[in-house]
Amino acid sequence: MATRSRTVETSGEQPNARRDVKATGSANGRGRLTGKVALITGGNSGIGLATAEAFLAEGARVAISGRDQDTLEAAGAALGPDVLRVRADVTDATQRARLIRAVRECFGRLDVLFVNAGVAQFAPIDLSSEAHFDYVFDVNVKGAYFTVQQALQVLAPGASVILNGSVSGLVGVPNASVYSASKAAIRSLARTLSADLRDRGIRVNVISPGPTRTPIYARNGLTPEAVEETAKRLERQVPLGRFGDAREIAKAVVFLASDESSFFLGAELVADGGMSQL
Repeated sequence: MATRSRTVETSGEQPNARRDVKATGSANGRGRLTGKVALITGGNSGIGLATAEAFLAEGARVAISGRDQDTLEAAGAALGPDVLRVRADVTDATQRARLIRAVRECFGRLDVLFVNAGVAQFAPIDLSSEAHFDYVFDVNVKGAYFTVQQALQVLAPGASVILNGSVSGLVGVPNASVYSASKAAIRSLARTLSADLRDRGIRVNVISPGPTRTPIYARNGLTPEAVEETAKRLERQVPLGRFGDAREIAKAVVFLASDESSFFLGAELVADGGMSQL
């Protein structure tokens, strides 16, 4: 009989969850991530959800986290009964700690950490506020940094940590000074954290997507018409002439999570349709 997963609320104490999650694997048992345990922050939508699907297909056991209860439940329904889902806000120290505790109680260790949770908010410099700056950096940089710190207690020797960056950290994007700076900081963290953690065999790398169709653009309070206009403007900047698909980015994350990328350390893998190159 299949086990049933459940959402773990970080607002309360954690029961022992190990019995609620069983190992998943590819049909032939030879997926690139078979036997590995993976956590994806922001795994309830967009690139995070697509990556959870890809990790499962490659044989990993998977946990996802997210702030929004409804999308977390929807993701759990889409991913199936063997995925641990934990409601958690990466900007909250208590919730980060409980997230890692839930993973430890379920799986005992972590082999792959995809630090994907983030926000994309844009404003020209003359209209940017300190509140805007603080929020973007709290989620994208502080949240990422301390998620990795908290996960050190469960990251196994040889683990792979993947940070979600952005092409915006590489090129000048109008109205994106704060967001771009936060993603440039993520690129820097891949180098410095790799230097800190290499003696433990933990590799830290960055996946930097170009414009990708995800729900994140619709969360800026823009009208559907404004979102579409933004999409058209961004598409004109991509040499391939289109947005990326979240599943295309997920394939690159699988590579960085797997042993195929064993010689990648502190590196940035850019998947942007040529936006930063041509």
